Amino acid sequence: MKIKTFFILILLLLLTISVDAQCAMCRAVLESEEGQETAKGINNGIVYLMIVPYILIGAVGYFLYRNKKKTSVEN
Repeated sequence: MKIKTFFILILLLLLTISVDAQCAMCRAVLESEEGQETAKGINNGIVYLMIVPYILIGAVGYFLYRNKKKTSVEN
């Protein structure tokens, strides 16, 4: 069962698509600008802000895994 889960995870990671993270209202306002530099900057900022929670959750998961592994080695 673990190998099946592993392959599904790899498949989901490989089948990613590029997305724009702007809401509909932000997009409407920013599309009227020529050059689209501000829109690109705002989109990049939104993507960077979305990364922070994933990093925090990953760090907490790593520390829980490390503590559980340390506890199982001591027993």
